[in-house]
Order: sequence, then C-alpha cells, then structure tokens
Amino acid sequence: MNRKYELVYIVSPDATEDQVSDLHTQVDGIVQRLGGQIEKTDNWGRRRLAYEIGRHKEGTYVLEVINGSGDLMKEIDRRLKLFDLVIRHLVVRVDEDQEVIERARTKRGQVSSRRRIARGLPSERQPGEGQRGDSDDDRDDRFDMTEDRR
Repeated sequence: MNRKYELVYIVSPDATEDQVSDLHTQVDGIVQRLGGQIEKTDNWGRRRLAYEIGRHKEGTYVLEVINGSGDLMKEIDRRLKLFDLVIRHLVVRVDEDQEVIERARTKRGQVSSRRRIARGLPSERQPGEGQRGDSDDDRDDRFDMTEDRR
C-alpha cells in the first residue's frame, strides 16, 4: 500500500553541492527501484543546527516528499545510516494526518448542515451569506484622520 512520507535529511556542511545532488540521485534510485515516487524535493540550503551534532554546527537540509510503501522507507532509512555525509535524517508518515484533517472537516460540515436545517435554512451556505457588515462599504468612517482633535 502506497502512503505519503516526508524525508528530511541533514548533510554535512563539508559536502559540496555535487555530493548533495548525488545523494538525492541515490535516494531517487532506491525509490524508483522499489516502486515509489518522489513527489517533491526541496533543498533548504545551509542552516545552523538547533544543537551541535558531533562536531557540526551547520548542515544542508533537504526535504523529500515520497509516495511509497513502508518497506521502501525502511530501505531508505537503512541506506541513509550508511552514508557518512548524512548527519541526521527523519522519516515521517504524513498521509495519516491528512486523513484526520479530512475526517474532521467532513464531520464539521455535517454538523453545520444539521444545524442549518434545524433552523429552517438550506443545508449549504448561499453566495454572500455569512459576511459581516456591508460588502459595499470597504472603508471605516469612525476614524476620520482629517479632523484635528486637540
């Protein structure tokens, strides 16, 4: 079963841009070989670490959003532990959070719909409904800056 994961790894500040791109190529090769797909790659660049890791105070952060199986992520985790250039890495499954958000959004919509029907309103909001104040009046006359108050 394919799920969505975020992989963040921190590469040693001693690594060159070519080494960072080679590391990405190796991760991409693993993903392709095990039937996954890299949805997005984001190189955040060199940043200061929150705390010192070994002798390193800085590192190059890279985010990869990967669609794949748990076995794929286990293999990537295993491989990243072997690379000397990788200071730290973290794999997080994010599709579960999206499912929770979607369930909460659906439930909130159902509750809102039931309340509206109980009040004799249509189940869905109508265009222009729910806006506060007059939509034609964009300015606030309460604070007139031309009046001198001494």
